[in-house]
Amino acid sequence: MKAKVYFASFRAGRKESWLNKLEKLFYRAGLEHAFARGDLVAIKVHFGERGNLGYVRPQFAARVVQLVKKHGGKPFLTDANTLYVGSRSNAVDHLQTAIENGFDYAVVGAPLVIADGLNGKDYLNVTVNLKHFREVKIASAAYHADALIAITHFKGHEATGFGGTLKNIGMGLGSRSGKQMMHSDLLPKVDPEKCTACARCTRWCPTGAIRVAEDHAVIDERLCQGCGECTVTCPSEAIAINWKTKPDVIQEKIVEYTVGVLQNKEGKYGFISFLTDVSPDCDCWGWNDAPIVRNIGMLASRDPVALDQACLDLVNREAALAGSRLEGCAAGTDKFRALYPRIDCERQLAYAEEVGLGTRSYELIEAD
Repeated sequence: MKAKVYFASFRAGRKESWLNKLEKLFYRAGLEHAFARGDLVAIKVHFGERGNLGYVRPQFAARVVQLVKKHGGKPFLTDANTLYVGSRSNAVDHLQTAIENGFDYAVVGAPLVIADGLNGKDYLNVTVNLKHFREVKIASAAYHADALIAITHFKGHEATGFGGTLKNIGMGLGSRSGKQMMHSDLLPKVDPEKCTACARCTRWCPTGAIRVAEDHAVIDERLCQGCGECTVTCPSEAIAINWKTKPDVIQEKIVEYTVGVLQNKEGKYGFISFLTDVSPDCDCWGWNDAPIVRNIGMLASRDPVALDQACLDLVNREAALAGSRLEGCAAGTDKFRALYPRIDCERQLAYAEEVGLGTRSYELIEAD
């Protein structure tokens, strides 16, 4: 059976703004049925890295907040801390950045909750028993929420080809150490020159694989399970982030984390994606390049796989914009393969379908 994906263009007039179109899209996709009265509703957004302006505008999140409240839900805006050290790697910096980017209570009408806590340690081990992970580390506020609505900016990504709903949920709501496990297939290593022998990593290692010998920490690779806790705990960055993994593998790992996020929310989730400012790179950079295609519209669905497939298809149908990184790329060509030739970005969709997250077969329904 084909999943229903609803689409609204950005053509508007005096009687219908983009915000009103979003509201119509919300109802056409049945997102008011994704939660019950009194439910704590996590609205997953990307608050934007400092210096990057590609994120979805907070006014859109505010309208979704209003609609959730109208139907008795208790919404909060949320995201988890980043693995890399930027402006969102701990809750203090993360909230400051969010407010600077317009996600203030006065604007959005809902509290902001950093889903994995002050420093990324607030998570649950969720059993998934899949190809890469037996357990995944899901940010606790996201897992404990009764329902989830994800608002996603669809764009290119240098590790996965594109970043859509699956990445927004799976990578976005994994804990910091979970993000390390998704990004790397290598065990961590200590840089003795940077290590201060503070022993903080030993307290967080779940297998007792780390000890302090002389003036620096040492990791026993026979005991290390590559969980990433030491990497995200080290205050002196002596245990470096490993970014090395294969494109297919990281896409599959993201999907497995998505399974963990949605596991306890059967039927209590919905998804909205924006095809605006479709940048060639991830929104986690402190800048954003010129968009590769025109602003196409916004989409909504109860199926995250169908939604990502529809977004991918709509972008690929477009001709690339003059002055963009893909200038001259014709309509109908694979934009993300053109950006990242060695990445098959559709592996995430195929694997998500394999593990039962949804279907790639969809019906695109005009909501205008």
